[in-house]
Amino acid sequence: MAAAPSPSPLLHADPRFAALVIATARLDCLHTGSRWTEGPVYLPATDELIWSDIPNNRLLRWSEGAGAGVFRQPSDYNNGNTLDREGRLVGCLHGARAVARSEHDGSRTLLASHWQGKRLNSPNDVVVKSDGSIWFTDPAYGIDSDYEGYKAESEIGGCHVYRIDGASGALERVSDDFERPNGLAFSPDESKLYIADTGRTHRADGPHHIRVFDVVDGRRLRGGEVFATITPGLADGFRLDERGNIWTSAGDGVHCYAPDGTLLGKILVPEVVSNVVFGGPRHNRLFITATTSLYAIYLAVNGARRPG
Repeated sequence: MAAAPSPSPLLHADPRFAALVIATARLDCLHTGSRWTEGPVYLPATDELIWSDIPNNRLLRWSEGAGAGVFRQPSDYNNGNTLDREGRLVGCLHGARAVARSEHDGSRTLLASHWQGKRLNSPNDVVVKSDGSIWFTDPAYGIDSDYEGYKAESEIGGCHVYRIDGASGALERVSDDFERPNGLAFSPDESKLYIADTGRTHRADGPHHIRVFDVVDGRRLRGGEVFATITPGLADGFRLDERGNIWTSAGDGVHCYAPDGTLLGKILVPEVVSNVVFGGPRHNRLFITATTSLYAIYLAVNGARRPG
């Protein structure tokens, strides 16, 4: 007797969702056995995915032919990752309380570790703009305990969002009104920056939403109204597709929101999702880090490409 087909992982909330997903696509579990997966980044040059297993202090790698393996250990409790315009890995290091870049020769360059003479908390997620500037969030998750870093008191006394200038390397604070700033991503044309606040992790009635800002002169933020409130769970990390839709982590899987803030649908995942990234040669496969595992699903839409 043939096995019963697996139930679809897709949940439609708006008719527009049908054009973004493939009805017969399955959710593949590519790897499991981690403690808390995060920071997925796709490397086009080698057609592989790199992601973080923060409590185990390592970066993992996966490719279609070779499967999964260790990319770097120890990783300095690396959390979020991205690529700069030269294809170099930029990571948020809880252990060093810094943002660092991995050079092509294997060396590491420290990009930011202090703000006005005080150590950063524990940089969490990071994105590189087309002008080379690096934007990152700095909550305190890596210093809250010894599980994902080293327990310590915050020297800054707050959790903020920062920008590293692409030319000078100067660090500036671009927002200081978050409880726990977390995931962030630009709209496809970089006119808007979306930033999650996951303050509910520390306060029962704390924020669990994504805010949206206008990017002024390429370096300043204006606005900051709530774009979407995530239920269940939190908008830990997210990415945008080429149409400007947001694909965000949540407690029951991945939620997809239209640019107008409407929930279009969900990809149901059997573990709490932390982050996502578009990858694959055609940029149409969504890789999902979820608690102990790495998942992937093919979509009918491609991930947003950086301008220029």
